Amino acid sequence: MTPAAFPPDIAHHAALDARMVEAAREVRLLSLASWPAGMETDFVADYARGVVRLPVIEYPRHDFSAVRTELAAISAAADRDHPLGQYLIDAAASWDTAAQLCEHLGTPAVTDLSIRLYGSPFDPLPGDGPDARVAARHFLSIADEFDRELLAPSEHVTISATALQLQLQRDLDDYFGERVIDVELDPDLIAKAAAGATRIRLRTTASFSDYDRDQLLQHEAFVHSLSALNGREQPVLGSLALSSPRATATQEGLATFAEQITGSIDISRMKRLSLRIEAVAMALEGADFIEVFRYFLDAGQSPEESFASAQRVFRGVPVTGGAAFTKDAVYLRGLIGVHTFFRWALRQRQLRLCRWLFAGKMTLADVQRFAPLFEAGVLLPPRWMPRWVARANGLAGVLAFSLFANRIRLDAVDERGFLDI
Repeated sequence: MTPAAFPPDIAHHAALDARMVEAAREVRLLSLASWPAGMETDFVADYARGVVRLPVIEYPRHDFSAVRTELAAISAAADRDHPLGQYLIDAAASWDTAAQLCEHLGTPAVTDLSIRLYGSPFDPLPGDGPDARVAARHFLSIADEFDRELLAPSEHVTISATALQLQLQRDLDDYFGERVIDVELDPDLIAKAAAGATRIRLRTTASFSDYDRDQLLQHEAFVHSLSALNGREQPVLGSLALSSPRATATQEGLATFAEQITGSIDISRMKRLSLRIEAVAMALEGADFIEVFRYFLDAGQSPEESFASAQRVFRGVPVTGGAAFTKDAVYLRGLIGVHTFFRWALRQRQLRLCRWLFAGKMTLADVQRFAPLFEAGVLLPPRWMPRWVARANGLAGVLAFSLFANRIRLDAVDERGFLDI
C-alpha cells in the first residue's frame, strides 16, 4: 500500500517524513566528524621515537542553514498530538542538532551539541541508577581482576580482518539464503566495525578475537543492518531506515543486549566499552588527546588501538582537553535501558513491542507510541529478526528469570556465602 492510499492524517505525515529523509541525507555526522586517513601511522611512529605532539586536524566548514530551515518547516507542519507527528517533531529536532554540530566541527561548541544528542558519562542510568561512569568503573574493576584468568587459551588467538570478513560473509549468506549484506574491508574506518543496511565494514588493520566474530554478527548484522533493512520496507516512515542520532542509544543498547542474551559478550568487551566511557569523562574534565591515548595504552591496548580509541573521543572537538564527542557514553546507558524495557514488556505482557523494535531504527518511546499503528497495519512488522527475538518462548524464559533474580540481593548473603545452606 502506498502512503497516498492511507487516511489523510497518515498520508500527510508520510509526505513530511519523505521530506525529512531527503533533508537528513546531507547530515552525515560521523563521516564529517572523522579524522583524515593516515594520521595513526605517523602518530604511532613518532610516539615510538619519543616524539609526542598533539594531532592537528582541519575540518572543512559546512553550512546546513537550508537543511535546518526545511527541518523547521517539517516540524511546524506535523501534528504534535499524532504519534507520527510527535515522532517527526522529535526526529527533526535531532537532525537539526546534528546539523549544528557539523557546522561547528573543530570548536568547543561540539561538546554541548554532542551531549544533547548522546548524553554524557555523568547522566544517571535508567531507573534512577548511578551514572554511566560509575557503571563503567564497576565493570573495569571486575575486568582488571579477572579478564585474563577467565580467558581460555583459544580465546587469546586473534583473527585478521580478512579472515573475519570471509567468516561473517558466509554466516550472513546462510542466514538470508542469498547475498543481501556485503562484508567489506575499510582501511579508513575509525571503529573496528560499522554497519549499514546492505554493507558491514571492518577496519582493515584491526585484529579480532573469536568472541568478536559472534559479537559483530549479533551487534552489527542482526541489529544495525536488520533494523535498517526492515526500515526500508516501511511504506509510511522511510526515515526508520536512517541512523538517526536520537535512536543511537536504543540501537546501541539493543545491539549490546543482543550480544548479552546470545552469550556473545565477554568481560573484555565490557572492558572496552567501559574504557571509552571513562575516557570521555576524562576528556570532559580536561584530559587532552595524549593523556587519553596513554590511558588506553596503560589499559593494555596496542598503540594502534589506543590511537583509534582516543580518536573516537576527540572526533570533531579540540584535542587540547575539556571537550569530547560523547557518543560512546550511550552504550551502557542504552544496554541498561533496553534490558529494563524488555523486562517491563514481559511484565506488561507486551513482548510484541520488543519484536517491533526491529522494524526500523527507533527509540523505546517511539515503539510504544507506534503500537496502534503496527496493530492497524500502518507500520509493518519486521521482515527479518534475529533468532533470539523470533523465538518468543525462549526470550520470555530468560526475561522471566531475570525479573525474579533481580529481587535477590547479593548484599543479603553474608560473608560465609553458601556454606550454611
